[in-house]
Parts: sequence; structure tokens; C-alpha cells
Amino acid sequence: MLGFGVLLILTGAVLAIPGFKLVRLSGSPYYLVMGVVWIVAGLLAVLRRAIGLYLYLLSFIATLVWSLWESGLDGWALVPRLDLSLLFLIITVVLMPARRTDGSRAYRRYGVGLLVVTVVGLAIAIPLAQKPYPVEAATTPVGNYFDNVTTPAAQDWPTYGGGQGAQRFSALTQITPQNVSQLKRVWVYHTGEAHTPNFGNELTPIKIGDVVYGCTIRHKVFAIDAATGKQKWMFDPKTPAESSPPNSACRGVAYYENPAVPADQACSQRIIVGTLDAKLAAVDARTGELCQDFGHHGFVDLMDGMGKWPAGIVSVTAAPTVVKGVVVTGQQVMDGQLRHAPSGVVRGYDAVTGQLRFAWDMEQPDITTTPPPGKTYSLGTPNMWSTAVADEKLGLVYLPMANSAGDYYSSTRTPEERKYSSSITALDVTTGKPRWVYQFVHNDVWDYDTPAQPSLVDFPTDKGLVPALIETTKQGDLWVLDRRTGQPLHKVEEQPAPQGGVEPEERAKTQPRSLYSHTQKPDLTEKMMWGVSPIDQLVCRIQYREANYQGIFTPPSADKPWIEYPGNNGGSDWGSISVDVHNGVIISNYNDLPSYSRLVPRAKDDEMGVFWLGDPRYKTPPPGRNRPQAGLPYGQDVNTGWVSNIGVICKQPPFGMIKAIDLATGKTLWDRPLGTAERNGPWGLHSMLPLQIGLPNNGGVLTTQSGLAFVGATTDDYLRAIDVKTGKTLWKDELPAGGQATPMTYEVNGQQFLLIMAGGHHGMMTPEGDEVIAYALPDKV
Repeated sequence: MLGFGVLLILTGAVLAIPGFKLVRLSGSPYYLVMGVVWIVAGLLAVLRRAIGLYLYLLSFIATLVWSLWESGLDGWALVPRLDLSLLFLIITVVLMPARRTDGSRAYRRYGVGLLVVTVVGLAIAIPLAQKPYPVEAATTPVGNYFDNVTTPAAQDWPTYGGGQGAQRFSALTQITPQNVSQLKRVWVYHTGEAHTPNFGNELTPIKIGDVVYGCTIRHKVFAIDAATGKQKWMFDPKTPAESSPPNSACRGVAYYENPAVPADQACSQRIIVGTLDAKLAAVDARTGELCQDFGHHGFVDLMDGMGKWPAGIVSVTAAPTVVKGVVVTGQQVMDGQLRHAPSGVVRGYDAVTGQLRFAWDMEQPDITTTPPPGKTYSLGTPNMWSTAVADEKLGLVYLPMANSAGDYYSSTRTPEERKYSSSITALDVTTGKPRWVYQFVHNDVWDYDTPAQPSLVDFPTDKGLVPALIETTKQGDLWVLDRRTGQPLHKVEEQPAPQGGVEPEERAKTQPRSLYSHTQKPDLTEKMMWGVSPIDQLVCRIQYREANYQGIFTPPSADKPWIEYPGNNGGSDWGSISVDVHNGVIISNYNDLPSYSRLVPRAKDDEMGVFWLGDPRYKTPPPGRNRPQAGLPYGQDVNTGWVSNIGVICKQPPFGMIKAIDLATGKTLWDRPLGTAERNGPWGLHSMLPLQIGLPNNGGVLTTQSGLAFVGATTDDYLRAIDVKTGKTLWKDELPAGGQATPMTYEVNGQQFLLIMAGGHHGMMTPEGDEVIAYALPDKV
């Protein structure tokens, strides 16, 4: 009893002291009150007074009532409220005397009864009380929502997004909901490239004919036999080791076939890839040899016209887009470095010669090629770090545009930056001039850039099918735009936005919201804070109360932290949506995570040694989560995902979901947590609990005409097959490394294959690997 008493005293103090702080912040008084009660109960237990155990018994009843009042029978929400209390209840029951000194029965039986009733009751009630996930019949009749411009993938997977419309959808039907449970691995290809910190492979390969093409973490290009996985060739661009930006990845390559030359001529078919040192390379699709007619002996230097910068600050991680013989590419510019960072110019190059066909510099529209000597493309402008999609018939390429450099401060932005940031911008591919722009966030200071490749469909309206573009966003909205004009094909509402922050005069009074569909959940409350125990949950509650939070679009602040929800990792990120254009359903996997940030005054950042990469004072990466934002009054300290000190997300589950949406109406068909808790836990430990929790995810989803959705993406490292009609998981396979990539599928020799890159993800702390894994039905092997 002595040891238990000391434990109660210490735990009570750990709850009561910060609990007092929470009360002063107008938070829940539970932790203060219960901490004091546990201290008293512990003191009595130290004095070997049985009343201390009975007092704890009463405190547990009070905790149970409070927990059910705050969170109902939400099993995951009850974990931090009841786990430690239940453990102490077991100890209490063991220590309670069964008999009094006179031999009569004491009160242990009541403790045992309370323990049994609580455990059995919760075990029965929690599963019964979980909210059912609605499954509703789609109102869209089965039909083909595509034309000859946006025809989906089938035997081949010719582009990063699948077919020419980037729908991440395949017309193949060999693998079905009825037989998907029989899928087996049929081959594994190892890229053979050693992994290093800050690298990941987020590859979606392409498949042309009988060959699969892809890239490694250092952007070597490989070609493998589509049926066997055996390597045909590998091309090494020999990128210098120092040209390796943090958070580096390779997401894909592009294919181009030159119609003007015989098919057997060298480089008549070529693979084009961006590199970590900001080049474009073109290689023969059959041999892997450099196409000497492209640029300078096979390379185009994207740093031409950009000025001189430290190695690694500019790179290409996304697959280029080829339209009308023009290779369109942007570039990734290292986040959070400085206000006047390398330009966000978007350029188009001749797919055969590598000659610059156009350059779109939003602030210098008269510069359509490389700037004259002594000048550069405009600095700090929004870039396109993701992948574009094109409409060959309209001659338009659609750019998902990011934010201006210095994401979280806007006073120094130009009118052009304010116009094009966080938007979809349509360029005429013959001139490089903007045809239209549609912006999703006014004067974005939340890093709500547009990361996802858009998808092209023929959208059903009262006036018939309209050529449309569908885009998903970090803030959780789904938009459908007429891809000819950029006009929304659904209702849009300008909603009042919070004001204040460090630049109150800069904040837009309203922000546009799509009324078609969204993944955003209700605003956070203190009750939604989470942990694995009441102690870390209490810390998260204090952080919540200490922060500025007024709902979505809460302005950045420096006097205290601010909460951004959804956070700067979404909603949806680069993985994009999948549009089942046959069954009329959109499938979207997304995150449901907040960020916890603070603007740091420049002098404070300097004092801490937070300098940008090219500053003479720069020695090592900034400490912690700091981004310098040099050239602005503030740097930024950002806790993406808002993780506590023990590595647990502060918001209660689910952390990630997958959703089905009726294409015609935007109506939600089902919306479910994605991922289990078994390979996640505090301090990087695995809980081994095979219970559905909904996990952070990065990577996209693939759908097939047979009614299946395939998705990896989650931090439990599974590849899953989900029934498009119901959302039920029909099959899953544990990957040897994180599957933070989008699966793809194709057919060769009459057999349908399913592929995913298991490369891991440094930021999501999933295991690293180098495997491209292929699955097929065994009776077809």
C-alpha cells in the first residue's frame, strides 16, 4: 500500500500542478480536482488507511462519469481519460482488504464489481455506440464521364496520373471485389539505392507497351519488364551529393513519342525526368541512353535565368507534363528559407530539342524566354512544385500553384503574387500566357498551396456534359471548374474569415468555400485534445488554451501560438483524388490534422541561430521545427500534425480518412477512418493493436472500373483494396516499407498487375525501402 500511495501522490501532483494552470486558462477543472483527490488518497494509503483506497474508488466513479460526459462512448477518445485510472483501479482492488479485523467481509467485492462492470460494460457498449458510416446509393447513372481528351488508363498507364485526364482510374476489370482477396505478390524489383536521411520515394511508375518506367530516390531512371520485374536498363543523371534538398522525393517520369520520326530511330520514344540539381534529362525509352538532341547532350539546365543559389535549394521532384510536344515543368523551392527565394517561373521546353518554348513569369510577362544577361526571373513568386495536367484539344495546361515564398507573412507581396498564389492557373501551351486563374485562398498565409494534380472529367450538368477540372485542397474543399473558362460548376460561398494576427490590415474579410463537397470537420474544442494518458492529454489541453484559435483561417500570431486546422499537410496533399469516371464516384483519402505554429521575431531567430541556407552564418539546419523566412520580420516555428512531446498527435482520432463522393452531386456516399493502430504509438513504439483508428497518410488512391479502390499512403504500411460502393476493406497486404505513393495498374499478356512503390517516408517516420512490388491473381500467373 505504501508504494501505491506514493504513486498516487506523484501522479496527483503531476495532474494538479498543470491542472491549476489549465483552470487559469479557463479550461477543464477536472485535472486539478482529481489531482488533489489522488494526493489525499495517496497520503491516506501511505498511512495505511483503507479509506484512501475507498476514496480512490469514488474518484474513479467520478472520472468514469466525467469521461462519458465529455466523449460519450468514443473508444479512442476514452483511452487517455480512463487507461491510467483503470490501471490504478486494478491495483486498488488488489490492495483492498477482503476482511475486517473482526473477520466480517470488507468492501473488496464492491471494487471487484465496479472493475468488472466497467470493463465488460465498455467492451460491449463502445462497439455498439460507434457511429455508422453512411453508405448511400449514388445518384449518378453508370456512364463514361470522359471523352477522347481524357480517356482513362487501361492496358497501359502512360502518365503519372494514369490516363491523359489524370484521373488515377483504370478501365481494367480482371481484379474484382469478388476475387481481390486472392491477390498475391508476383515479383519485387529492388532499385538498389541506399537510403539516406531526408529522402523518400513517392513514385507512381508509368507503363508503356511491355515496359514499366520509374525513378529512384536520387532520380536515376529505370526500365523493367512489366511481366517479370526484371531490369532492362538504368540511367544515372549523376546528381552531386550536395544537391539533395531536405524532404526530397521522386514522384514520377514522363513519356513522349515523336510522331515525326520512324519508330525504330533512337530516341523516337523517350523518358523525361527532373533531377535534384534542377535539370531535365531525356533518355531513349528502349536503351536508357541520353538523347543527345535534347538540350545540351541530353540535359536542360533549369537554373538558367534563375541566378546563383546554394545547391539543393531548387530541385524537381514531380513528373513533368507533356502536351502538344511541349514539356511543362515547375520546380520545388525549399520551403521557409527566405522571402526573395528562387523564382516560381513555369517553363515549357520542346520535347525533342529541349529548346525553351515559353517561360511564364507572372511579374515579368514580357520575358517569355531566358532573361537577358544581368537579370533573373522574378524572385519569391509562387511556384508549381507538383504536377500539372493538360487538355490537348484546348491546348491548355493546368497548373496547381503554391504560395509566395515566406508562406506565413504577406505584406511584401506584389499584386501578381496575390492573384496567382494558391490557385489553378490555365496556360495556353502555345504562348505560355495565362488563359484564366481561379484562386482557392485569398492572400494565403497558411501554406494552403495547391498541391494536388487536377483531374479532368466531363461533368454532368443540367445542360449536358461540360469539360471540367476537379481539384482538391489542403483546406478540405473539393472544386469543380469549367476547364475552358475556370468558372465553378457548383455554388461557391464567400464566408466571413477571422481577423487580427500580426498583419490585421492584410487579412481578407472573407474566404471562398466550395459548397460541392468538403472533408473539413467541425472546429476543434478542448474536449477533442488527446494523448495516451491523462498527463499528455492535459499538456495538449494547455497548449490548446494557450493558442489563438478562431476556426479555419485563424491568422498567424507572434504573441502566442496559433492553431491551423486543417493543417498545412491537409486535407489533401500531393496524392490527389481518384475519379471513377465509369461509376461516377470520386474517392479521396485525406488527413484530419491540425498544425500548431508561432511566428518568431527576427531577432529571436538570429539569437537561436536560425539562418537560411545561403547565409554566411548558416552552419547546420535550424534547431527544432524553425523556418527562418529570411527577409521578413518573422521566422516560423511549426509543429506540423501537432505532436506532443511523446510523439502522439494532440487531436483525438481519426487522423486520416477515405471518402466516396457522388460525382454528379458532390454528395458523400461514405466516409471512413483509414488505417489501424498496430504500427503506431508513443516514442515510435508499435502498439500492435489491429484496431481501426484512421492514420496520417500521404499518397493517392487508384480506382478501377470493377469497383475497387487501392490505397497505401498510411503509416501502418499496408496496401488496401476497398469496395467503392461500401467503403469496406476487402484485402490488404503488409508492405516491407512505407507505401507513401499512389498505386497503379496495367495489363500485359492478358494479365492485370497492381504496382506500388514501398519506399518509406522520412517525415512520416515509416520504414525505408527500395521495393517496387507487383501483385496479380494467382490463376493468371
